[in-house]
Amino acid sequence: MSPSGIRRGGPPLTEAEAEDLLRCICFKTGPPRTVGVELEWLVHELRDPRLPVRPSRLAAALDTVRTLPLVSALTFEPGGQLELSSRPAGSLMECLDSLAADLTAVRAALGPLGLTLSGYGVDPWHAPRDRVLHEPRYDAMETALGRTGPAGRAMMCESASVQVCLDAGLEEPGPLGYHRRWQLSHLLGAVLVAAFANSPVHGGRRTGWRSTRQALWAELDPRRALAPPRDGEPRAEWAAHVLDTPVMCVRAEEGPWTVPEGLTFREWLRTGLPRPADADDLRYHMTTLFPPVRPRGHLELRMVDAQPGPDGWMVPVAVTTAVFDDPEAAETVYRAVKPLAELAGPGPAPRNPLWLAAARDGLADPELHAAARAVFSAALDALPRIGASEGVRRAVAAFHERYVIPGSCPADDLQVVTS
Repeated sequence: MSPSGIRRGGPPLTEAEAEDLLRCICFKTGPPRTVGVELEWLVHELRDPRLPVRPSRLAAALDTVRTLPLVSALTFEPGGQLELSSRPAGSLMECLDSLAADLTAVRAALGPLGLTLSGYGVDPWHAPRDRVLHEPRYDAMETALGRTGPAGRAMMCESASVQVCLDAGLEEPGPLGYHRRWQLSHLLGAVLVAAFANSPVHGGRRTGWRSTRQALWAELDPRRALAPPRDGEPRAEWAAHVLDTPVMCVRAEEGPWTVPEGLTFREWLRTGLPRPADADDLRYHMTTLFPPVRPRGHLELRMVDAQPGPDGWMVPVAVTTAVFDDPEAAETVYRAVKPLAELAGPGPAPRNPLWLAAARDGLADPELHAAARAVFSAALDALPRIGASEGVRRAVAAFHERYVIPGSCPADDLQVVTS
């Protein structure tokens, strides 16, 4: 590994080798056992979140947080958003309890500094935010995504999410099979967008979207944020999607990274220019793809807005885990969301009509509302079977009663934020 942290010296990769590698590493099958969560938070002024936090003050606070002995991995997004990534946990409650303890420690460190963590899908008040992190990856990302408009910068610096990571599933057919879970994720994902939409205001103005964050993802890039076709064989479709997506950057050991325009990874392999690509380049390229569901051995569900309150994030994690990993709930939910495929049409998420309706209308959309009611009912039945605590079950039931039954979402509580 070079001083810059870039592995170099691997043999050049052929196109056939790349396809084989992608098929091997992206869907690792077996009985679903583990769950993980990545939580992103905006960092705001404690006494009044509408007041801007100076970049120097934010940087100093983040340095303080870095000294904490956390179980979760701590990272920061380009705009200074704080991210905690849990270790893979053997149960829902192990994951929730571990992350909750780390969040308590982080909040305790930020409070005396006059700062707090805020759960919104996008920053309601501060846009555009200055980029706090200046690293070759983010320099290249801003250049590449900036070619198609401002959505890329907003996603980098002003958005936050709850990302749920679950095992890919079994090799065999059925509700826990990886093929079924892949299909389910792209239909259920729209329901999760709608139910947990929490970003109707961006930079002090109403946007017309319940989930502005999801609208930004839909605008992000002609291909980088899209899902591959969901009805084909998942390994083959994902491998083709990875190779046919343009390269965001070509890393260098020294100096700025090259940001080619329109060079797909497949073309890079075939031409060997600007330098031959190796297996580590392919692995890195996959980290620059941002579909709503990203297979990384496990399935990374990336579509849920950050949630309000200190523990609001637990609800989407519990609901998603329950309806994926409990076989009875998985079968019930798959039947409930399968009719949404007709509304989605042949286009990829998040740009197809189903996902756009979820982001724009939330559960005001009647089809998504009906599906959400079925999803939450199945989740509430399944939570005791997967060992959810009484407190978690109460939180999901309260969300169900407050939002899902009447056809609302957290975004509807934010409509007066600028009044």
